[in-house]
Amino acid sequence: MFVKEVVRLHGFPKSIVSDRDSIFLSSFWSELFKLAGTQLRYSTAYHPQSVGQTEVVNRCLETYLTCITWKKPKEWTKWLPRAEYWYNTNYHISLKQTPYQALYGQEPQPIVKGDVVRTANDEVSRLTAERNGMLAELKENLAIAQNKMKQQADKHWREMKLEVGEKVFLKIQPYKLQSLAKRINQKLSPRFYGPFEIIEKVNAVAFKLKLPDDCLIHPVFHISLLKKVLASDTCCQPLPKCLSENWELLVKPEKVVDTREGTDGRTEVLIHWEDLPEFERSWEDAQVLKTVSRLQA
Repeated sequence: MFVKEVVRLHGFPKSIVSDRDSIFLSSFWSELFKLAGTQLRYSTAYHPQSVGQTEVVNRCLETYLTCITWKKPKEWTKWLPRAEYWYNTNYHISLKQTPYQALYGQEPQPIVKGDVVRTANDEVSRLTAERNGMLAELKENLAIAQNKMKQQADKHWREMKLEVGEKVFLKIQPYKLQSLAKRINQKLSPRFYGPFEIIEKVNAVAFKLKLPDDCLIHPVFHISLLKKVLASDTCCQPLPKCLSENWELLVKPEKVVDTREGTDGRTEVLIHWEDLPEFERSWEDAQVLKTVSRLQA
């Protein structure tokens, strides 16, 4: 698919922004892109919007296409080529040009020059009028999509300036506690860990932190996950040792703290998990825990 849709038309890219998908992290793709001179750039940890804001563009396109399909539920496939053309030939503030010009270095020739209303051929006149109507609707839909994205972004925007050498708390929310038992205990309340020192400013919204040497997670984080340390005597909350690179707690039961009878009559045990504090203890089905532990042994 990559060769068919990208390489065939544009050749191998200079760089690719990935959401740290296992495909792009594999040794095969890493070696192939290395030989091709393609730089792999991964999204920041626990922030799928990524440094390049790829998903922001995707959401804008989804809203754009939703407007089209909602108004033309039976004809939306016919609109897709024109929708793509209008989007790629529309001026983008972030690029300071159209995507078409950014890719090919020049603007495309217009499909029809000028606003032609009548021609010598009735069919051409009909198609031209239809084209003008479609482009007007597409222009309106794109403006609606861009305005919705701006309103959504403004709701969550907060201005915070961070510099190298400053210390910040890292927000993890939420993470999964992958227990050995059937039930998964999820701690949904956000927590701040740290503080950690900023060792590199990747760009205005992404920062690299100095994490413990045995930490598996990627050290670059979006600014929305950081909180500036304002006091010098703040308490320290270290990251869990069992936190995987996918932000999951890979835990093992350390001891049984208590027992009780569950609502269904089954015996439940209160487990203290290895390398986790007391507040992470959870009630698990005793029989399921024994079965899974035996399989893991």
